[in-house]
Amino acid sequence: MEATPPPASERLLRLLGLGLRARTVVVGVEPVRMALKAGKVVCVVSAADLSPRAGEKVVRLAQAKKIPVVPGPTAGEMGERMGRPAIMVAGVLDRALARGLMEGTRVRPPRED
Repeated sequence: MEATPPPASERLLRLLGLGLRARTVVVGVEPVRMALKAGKVVCVVSAADLSPRAGEKVVRLAQAKKIPVVPGPTAGEMGERMGRPAIMVAGVLDRALARGLMEGTRVRPPRED
């Protein structure tokens, strides 16, 4: 019997958790914003229920810097799976992890420079 792959949101949550433990993911509006400004973020994961204020602060900055934004599950789900309060946004600092997160989505991976 062949195992079915996990749903995309489950895969995304697993990879985010792995990145958080490896310290290649930053979470929260301000830490992600600071990392974006410093040019460290390769992609941003936004919660499905992202607040307009958080979207204004992070998503617009990511778009201005041409950083891909991946839609994720709800903030509650992301926080629960990572042992934190609700997480509105996560910034991925590692290219390989970002590529893995974007597989199966319509978001294009970041270019290799």
